[in-house]
Order: sequence, then C-alpha cells, then structure tokens
Amino acid sequence: MVYLLYLVIIAILVGIDQLTKMQIASFVDANGPIEFLFGLFRLTYVENTGVAFSMFSGKTDVLSIVTAVILVGTLCALFVPRKGRKKSVFLVISLILINAGGIGNLIDRVFNGFVVDFIEPLFVDFAVFNFADCCITVGAFLLLGYEIYDIVKDMKAKKQ
Repeated sequence: MVYLLYLVIIAILVGIDQLTKMQIASFVDANGPIEFLFGLFRLTYVENTGVAFSMFSGKTDVLSIVTAVILVGTLCALFVPRKGRKKSVFLVISLILINAGGIGNLIDRVFNGFVVDFIEPLFVDFAVFNFADCCITVGAFLLLGYEIYDIVKDMKAKKQ
C-alpha cells in the first residue's frame, strides 16, 4: 500500500513538471520572456539537448539510456526492502524527488529530443532549469544529508 503512495506522489510531481513545460512552451515561447519575483527570475523557453549546463548537447540517445539506467537503480532503492532496516523518511522523499525529476526529463528527452528548461535566475549567472531539475536537486541534497547522518550515526554506534 505504501508503494502505491510513492507511485502516486511520483506521478503527481511528473504531472506538475509536464504541465509547467507545456504551459511555458505554448505561452512564453509565443510571447517572449517574462520576469517574476521582483525581477529575480525570468521565464524563458529553452530547448536543452544536453544535461546540466547543456553539457553533452546533441547526445539525446545516450543521455536517455543513461537516465533510464539511473532511474532503474533509484527505483530499486525506493521499492526494494532494506534488510533489517526501516527506510528513513528522508531517504524515501529524496528518492521520490529524484525519480520524479528524472522521469519528467526523460519523457521530454524521449518524445521531444530535448528537455524544456524555463526558469532563469537573473541575480546570478546560472543555467536555465525546470521543475524536474528542482526535484532532482532537492532530492540529491536530501540524499546526501541522509547519507552523512547515517555515516555519523554508524560511527557513533561503533564507538559505543
């Protein structure tokens, strides 16, 4: 039952990602960039054929395969029970976010040949990104924090 909840949350996040990309593609592409949040960000339509910061541009087939392999691994981590240990809420949330973001971008890559990016920070020189990228980034930071906490907890347990 809990796994069904995981799938529903992933589906909702992927849906939000795809809806925002469709809205940006139809509205912003036709009307041009739109600044928001007091001019700190701009909605800009960008077709990204690469990965973060447009690295590996034009390698859509390879990137799709790599993304699919990573998704299989993170889905297994989410759905395969851990021996003798209950999964942490932080671990589950991080894996849900990473999977939702990965699936959202994979859908773009497979069906469009590119990922739609649209959030452009104006207060710093940074790449244009999307909702799926936000999910992946937040999930990765949560996962990193969880792993650091787990390592420290295990080290303390060994000392005692």
